Amino acid sequence: MTTAASASSQMGQSPFDFVPQPTQDSDLLKQLAFVPGLKELLMLRQVHALEHATVWVLSQSPASPAPTRIASASPADNEGLGGMSTDSGFYLYGNVSTATLQRAVRRALQRITTGEWDLAVHPRCGTNLSVGMLLTAGLAVGIHLLLPRGPIEQLIGLGIAATTASQLAPDVGSVAQRYVTTAIPFNLVIDDITITRDLWGRSAHFVRVRWNE
Repeated sequence: MTTAASASSQMGQSPFDFVPQPTQDSDLLKQLAFVPGLKELLMLRQVHALEHATVWVLSQSPASPAPTRIASASPADNEGLGGMSTDSGFYLYGNVSTATLQRAVRRALQRITTGEWDLAVHPRCGTNLSVGMLLTAGLAVGIHLLLPRGPIEQLIGLGIAATTASQLAPDVGSVAQRYVTTAIPFNLVIDDITITRDLWGRSAHFVRVRWNE
């Protein structure tokens, strides 16, 4: 999920440490087809990556030449755009026309599956927020156990935990996105794009996709 809140950091040079293979998820599904919900999980990870790639593509100026990799020194990021992924497609929030979104989604899918792996990672993804909360909680517990039980010491320790977590969250969140919550969408085919409302009644475009072996 990519939130529409302000970005706390920009995506730096952070290439994948491996080359994603087009058949990796298909092969995994064939080997572990008996695992309940595996296909939905694999599809959700691929949809999540396509959502991020679409937001990056929409954020770039049409007049600007497409970079070789999205992880440039100062990548474009339209903070008015956001998304939420499901195992059947993703919601896209923001001021964008259906025709523009159609072009952007297809362009995003083409780019991310032909080598621009870093399009799968976005600094405003909710994964970063979740990672930040987990880091804060973990550090807070650790410092609580290490420091004296006095209120001043504990308050200082909590501040240290929060500050440290905020510094670590962007990098750790990017790693979590890259290896856990997203996957290159080699198996996705775009079905249609409609204007609808999400579970909370908010107006959005919904990009419906399907699995293709």
